[in-house]
Amino acid sequence: MDTLQNMRVFMRVVDAGSFTAAAQQMELTTAHVSRAVADLERHLRTRLLNRTTRRIALTEAGERYLLRCEQIMSYVQEAEAEAGDANVRPSGRLRVHAMTSFGQRYVIPAISSYQKRYPDVAIELTLAQRIPDLLEEGYDVSLVLARELPDSGLIFRQLGTIYSVVCASPSYVEKYGAPQRPSELVNHACLQLVSPVSPLDEWLVEGPEGHESIAIKSNFQVNVAEAMLLSIRESMGIGVLPIYSAVDPLRSGTIVRVLPQYRMQQMGVYALYPSRQYLDAKISTWVDWMHESVDKALQEDHLALDRIAAHSA
Repeated sequence: MDTLQNMRVFMRVVDAGSFTAAAQQMELTTAHVSRAVADLERHLRTRLLNRTTRRIALTEAGERYLLRCEQIMSYVQEAEAEAGDANVRPSGRLRVHAMTSFGQRYVIPAISSYQKRYPDVAIELTLAQRIPDLLEEGYDVSLVLARELPDSGLIFRQLGTIYSVVCASPSYVEKYGAPQRPSELVNHACLQLVSPVSPLDEWLVEGPEGHESIAIKSNFQVNVAEAMLLSIRESMGIGVLPIYSAVDPLRSGTIVRVLPQYRMQQMGVYALYPSRQYLDAKISTWVDWMHESVDKALQEDHLALDRIAAHSA
C-alpha cells in the first residue's frame, strides 16, 4: 500500500466533498479513490469518514488524522523543494579529498575564494596520499594526480597537467657534483617520493632522447612532498619534487635543479565524482571552480619554472 498517496487521496476527498469530485480532480476513477480511502482505514483500523449517499463527514479520528496529514504533506513539500533547490543553489556540506601537497598549494586557496562566492557551502577537506573509494567513504569530490585513471565507473574532469623535476641542495652538488644524464643517477644517493600513482623502483623521465626509465635504489623514502623538500635541503641526496613544491625553493636558491633538460613523466590532475545525472549544485560549481583556478595556478607555476631555468642557463 502506498500510504503517502492514499493520504493525498484522503485529503482531496475531504477538500472536494465527495469521492467523485476528488476522482475527477486527480484524474482517477471513483473506484480507485474509494479503495484508497478504504485501504487507509483498514491499515489504521479506524473509520475516517462517515459516508451517506449525499455527503461525507469526518469522524473524530478522521479530523485528527487530517491535521497530521496536512502537517506531513507540508514537510514532504518542503523536503522536495529543498532537494530540488540543491540542483540550483549551492548549499550544505561538501566533502572533498585531495592529495596532501597538491591540496595545500592549490585547493585551500581555491576553497577560500569559492566560499566567498558561495557562502552557504561548508567544505570538509581531507588531505591524504591515496585515491579513496568515493562511494564507500562518502566523499563528494576527489582531486587526484595520475598518469591514467583506473576504470572505476566514476565521472572525471581533467583540471590540468603537472610534472616533477629532479633537485638537490647546492651543498650536495658542490660536494658530489651533478649528474649530466639520467643514467648517472645510479652513482648518487637518490631520495624516493612514495606516491600511489608512481612506481617505487624507477623514475620515468622525459628529455632530449624521449622517455627513459631509470632504476632507482634508495635508502630513504617519504610520502609527502614537503618532507622530501626538507630532505633535499638537508643534503641527504637527489630527489624528485612536483613543480608546486619545487618552484618557490628553486626561486629562492635553497635548492637547485639537476638534469634541467629532463623532467618526470607528465601526469593529469583530475576531479573525480560519483555521477553526472542530477548533480548537486555545490559539486558542479566546485568542479567548475577548481577547473578554472587550478588550471590558472598550474600555468603560473609552469611559467615560473621556465623563467627559473632560463635564468640559470
